[in-house]
Order: sequence, then structure tokens, then C-alpha cells
Amino acid sequence: MIRPGEIGDRTRAVTLLRDSHQAAGFAGAGGFVFPFDCAYAARLYAAHLDQVNACCLVLDVAGVAQGVLLAIACEHPFGPVWLARETVWWIDPAHRGRSAIAMLDAYEAWAASRRCAFAGMAGMGDDPDVAKLYLRRGYFAAERHFLKGL
Repeated sequence: MIRPGEIGDRTRAVTLLRDSHQAAGFAGAGGFVFPFDCAYAARLYAAHLDQVNACCLVLDVAGVAQGVLLAIACEHPFGPVWLARETVWWIDPAHRGRSAIAMLDAYEAWAASRRCAFAGMAGMGDDPDVAKLYLRRGYFAAERHFLKGL
């Protein structure tokens, strides 16, 4: 079941955020490496519970959060249009499948309820499965970002 996140999910959410960080390669030998900070992740999760234009969705399986989607709604910097931006989306690999579609449905409904004209999702690296999912749902590639370590 997809439901709004609660403060009681915070410990599990931090574990999911750590797993997301690891899978994204932020802890590896790639070019964009930074350490995972549990306290920072806990604050990030709590901030998405508290902010009026923030979204915190949880995939609840038998009372345990097995997925988390955090997002914000904001005005685009180039014009008077609102959009929803994913902060992080992670589902424990053992609980993926149709639950991913249910989470996206809930996120898109939340974005529409905030009168967003667009909902944005990100993909880490070259993940063709995620890209195919987004394209099937009507998303289109809008930008590609590059990072350089300094």
C-alpha cells in the first residue's frame, strides 16, 4: 500500500536512503562521491514531512516501509509554472514491480493536487529500465546534467 510517510517511518526511511545512496554509486569509486550521513538523511526525511509543498510517500508492506519517494512542488525559475521535482525515490529491490507504478501514480496525483503543470523524475546513471518506465508513463527527457568534482 502507498501511504503518506510518518515520523515513525524515519529510521526505516534512513536505511532506504542509505541503500539508495549506495546503489547510486555515491559511495564508490566514481566521480561523484560523498559520504552518507545518517543525521542528514533523517533531517531530509523529516523536512519532507513538515514542508507544505513537500511530498513524502511510503510503500508499506506489512507495516514496514519498503520504499520511499520524496519530492517538492515549486515554481520554475524561468517562468510562472509550477512543477514537482523528485528528491529521491527508492524501493527495496525485493519489493519492486507494480508497487513502483503505484508510487508514481500517488506522486503524480499529489503533484496535480498542488496544481503542478509537470512532474519530474530523475534517473541515476545509465539505467534503461527506469528510462523505459518513465517514457511509457509519458515523461520525456528534458535535461541532462553533468557534474565535475572540484
